[in-house]
Amino acid sequence: MSAIRSIQAPAAVVMIRPHRFTPNPETAVDNAFQSAAEQGQAEALACAGHREVTAAAECLEAQGVRVHLFEDEGERDTPDSVFPNNWFSTHPGGHVAIYSMYSPSRRRERRSDVIEMLKAEYRVQDVIDYSGLEQDNLFLEGTGAMVFDHLARVAYAARSNRANPVALERFSTHFNFEPMVFDTADAAGQPIYHTNVLMCVATEFALIGLDTITDPLRAAEVRARLEESGREVIELSHAQIGEFAGNAIELTGRNGRLLALSQRACDSLTPAQKSRIERSARLSPLAVPTIEMAGGSVRCMIAGIHLSPRR
Repeated sequence: MSAIRSIQAPAAVVMIRPHRFTPNPETAVDNAFQSAAEQGQAEALACAGHREVTAAAECLEAQGVRVHLFEDEGERDTPDSVFPNNWFSTHPGGHVAIYSMYSPSRRRERRSDVIEMLKAEYRVQDVIDYSGLEQDNLFLEGTGAMVFDHLARVAYAARSNRANPVALERFSTHFNFEPMVFDTADAAGQPIYHTNVLMCVATEFALIGLDTITDPLRAAEVRARLEESGREVIELSHAQIGEFAGNAIELTGRNGRLLALSQRACDSLTPAQKSRIERSARLSPLAVPTIEMAGGSVRCMIAGIHLSPRR
């Protein structure tokens, strides 16, 4: 396992701890990964979600990842705030992007205190704000809609309501990424709402549900592009995608790289897949079953900081 620092695997992250967590009915329309909350569950779900985020943050910090943990007391009615990776991203060289969000309730998740913390603690050169695109119904939900290869400068994106091609082209021009777009379908034939549930690009490998890409030729091109960048492609089945195995993120801890993913996702991997991953990154499973009811998992909970610390 390599301990070499990688710009693909950030050593610091932002997480949001929710105090009124609940699956968001507004986003359930196009998110097949969501589960509906039962009547009378609200308080129990909120307590469980709070505990899961607390434990996940503590686990990452114990491994040497710097976690900037922000509280969401619920005063802005933001049930999906636990997924901050959708409304902002950071990039080497001091660049920050703020994104346009598909669901009105998710637009309230954007927080000036998070951006101010980034400016205070890290070297930020510029902040490009795409949230105004919401007025034209052009949505691009950050590192949910896009999966970045920071090394080869590729932005992989599954077509959906949350990844508008005009917004993607504008972002790619500003941030110098090559957009690689494809159509997807889950096991029931529905488009997959976010790219980061079907693929994860790490430093030396990529997890991807190639079978979810509807055009076999395009799937082959995506595979080839990943392999050209020197990565080993580890294919995930439809069933594993359904268990959030694609919703993982590689981070850098004090003892090298680790792959943060949910316990459910980790349990779905085969021994051979785990062995291939652990040649490059230590598996770090986190138990977040309540959070996963909202249709996202560990990758969605973590906004990586690809900026240089000020100190």
